[in-house]
Amino acid sequence: MNLLTGTRSKGGTAAGKHSRSVLRALAAAATVSALAVSVTSATATAAPAAIPPGLSCDTGKHAIDEYTGFALCRNNGSQTQTFWVHLVCGWAPDVDGNHVTLRPGESGQSTAHCGKIGTGIGEIHVRP
Repeated sequence: MNLLTGTRSKGGTAAGKHSRSVLRALAAAATVSALAVSVTSATATAAPAAIPPGLSCDTGKHAIDEYTGFALCRNNGSQTQTFWVHLVCGWAPDVDGNHVTLRPGESGQSTAHCGKIGTGIGEIHVRP
């Protein structure tokens, strides 16, 4: 039966089977397409952000506690700069560390701690 017109199609069950197989193929293609888009967009956002200009930084996890991350930076520029560490924490909310202000030539460290409810640190970023 044609749902739009309310009439029956001639050709019996073969036409109905053909329509269903076409609909199944379209649904499968749409599902695959949606999954491909979501995987692509997830990997596109996973790239870590660049370190702000004028700073040289080392980032990492604490040697004993993998839920604590740090950014140790040196200001190689000619102006005072403020930075902080940003941790992507998996299941727990993301966190920002203490804001550190450095004059030219100074070094400093910002630390943050992911909640234990999460899966630990996924990414470490330095924010200006």
